[in-house]
Amino acid sequence: MNSKAFILPAALMIAGNTAANAKGKKSDQRPNILVILADDLGYSDLGCYGSEIHTPNLDKLAKQGVRFNHFYNTSRSCPTRASLLTGLYQHQAGIGRMTFDDHLPGYRGTLSRNAVTIAEVLKESGYATSMVGKWHIAETPLRKDQREWLAHHVYHETYSDLCHYPVNRGFDTHYGTIYGVVDYFDPFSLVEGEVPVKEVPDGYYITQALSDRAVKEVKEYAKDDKPFFMYLAYTAPHWPLHALPEDIEKYKDTYKVGWEAIRNARYERQKQLGIFPDMDNFLSDRQFKDKWEDNPHAEWDARAMAVHAAMIDRMDQGIGQVIDALEKTGQLENTLILFLSDNGCSNEDCQNYSPGENDRPDMTRKGEKMVYPHNKEVLPGPETTYASLGARWANVANTPFRFWKAKSYEGGICTPMIAHWPKGIKKNVGKMTPEIGHVMDIMATCIDMAGATYPTKYKGNDIIPLEGKSLVPIFKNGHREGHDYLGFEHYNERAFLSKDGWKLVRPGENAKWELYNLNEDRSEMHNLAAQHPEKVAEMTKAYEAWAKRCMVEPYPGQKKK
Repeated sequence: MNSKAFILPAALMIAGNTAANAKGKKSDQRPNILVILADDLGYSDLGCYGSEIHTPNLDKLAKQGVRFNHFYNTSRSCPTRASLLTGLYQHQAGIGRMTFDDHLPGYRGTLSRNAVTIAEVLKESGYATSMVGKWHIAETPLRKDQREWLAHHVYHETYSDLCHYPVNRGFDTHYGTIYGVVDYFDPFSLVEGEVPVKEVPDGYYITQALSDRAVKEVKEYAKDDKPFFMYLAYTAPHWPLHALPEDIEKYKDTYKVGWEAIRNARYERQKQLGIFPDMDNFLSDRQFKDKWEDNPHAEWDARAMAVHAAMIDRMDQGIGQVIDALEKTGQLENTLILFLSDNGCSNEDCQNYSPGENDRPDMTRKGEKMVYPHNKEVLPGPETTYASLGARWANVANTPFRFWKAKSYEGGICTPMIAHWPKGIKKNVGKMTPEIGHVMDIMATCIDMAGATYPTKYKGNDIIPLEGKSLVPIFKNGHREGHDYLGFEHYNERAFLSKDGWKLVRPGENAKWELYNLNEDRSEMHNLAAQHPEKVAEMTKAYEAWAKRCMVEPYPGQKKK
């Protein structure tokens, strides 16, 4: 495949060449840190979490590292990225919803100046810092020439305010996209630092391009005496369903057996793998009554899941190339690799959206029409189609849980999470840990490993105290004193999890609180609110205190009391 060779900034090249050391030998022995974030990946979409999808490189990281079965994101792309990068709840970081300004403290649509990023903190501590991939935490402007802009028919020198770009939030370099949804073969909002990338070569595919760039930077950082922090944020497997033909070919027949068969097979593999080792029955009921054999669109649906699998497969191939570069440059042993997803698999039917609006193109650069197959009349995969999996396959991808992206049930907020650090992980190697974690813990983990200091002020701004807690004790001892509770809110989808395993869920503004005991009911099949009203009252009060403290309230559209 023809993929573009990207050139690192001259300063980085010079630093690397002048500080060259023997392979893997640096005087600064602090660990490198590589955070890899997938986009809309389901809980069971990796082989090491039960999938039939070919993910040997991530499976190998799991075998040599530790997997979490109880790790949380915030249920959607931009809030998760804000929380991950700042060590705060997403509302505290300014992105309680999406990247539009709702003119409320927790909903500004861009990262708050009262928050610092991992890159800003580690850069102050002497780390080289790099971002490769999707940013999606800068305000999204809408333009009069939106359709032409998305199709590269017009250009703008900036996509949003430059002060919100990664290179102005602590990263030395950034190659990737500023916004959320892109054409995989010709992405808009692609930048090199602050500069728009206006053309891509023939044969371009963004997943491979991001992997190639990460490999190049890993090799350059091996020559530098500094340890590095790299944030590799793939767009895969977020819709649109765009994949390379050779990757789709591997799965062309895999999903013709249908939703129930694949979901049941994943569940059986999860039992064999000991995903929830103390539970015999953790598969939630399928959320749909229709049968595959009665599906009039079976060919299209099988193809859609094949493309989804192909997108994950290509991402895993690229991660394998990054791992290989780390190993060959002697850096793998002392590099912490964290892999996770920003939310559960999406139930959206993007083919029913309005083409040409927001970040959804309706034509290619060449002027070819992008088909949004409302009636599933065109098979997904190539650039000229724009489609997504839909709820039934999302229910499969999130096995064993109910629901999906943007919900506060486990199917929306619980992510696969792999940690690999040969020099530092001493407990549960190759196993599953039940320790509870959250994306905001990644900042605290980085600070711990780097011996850095979280600031009280940064560039003249007061900084909100850190919410996350380091995962390093889990790596070294198998246990830590975790959070007393975790709070969740996104578009009025609310949840509250206490350290004793009780979880409140309120699925909507006018819904009643539901109560689940995750110690016995990991997939939230048994609502115990009626049996334990006192527990509901106690946790509701705690949730409301959290919401006020963490800038969830006031939220957009809230009625004054």
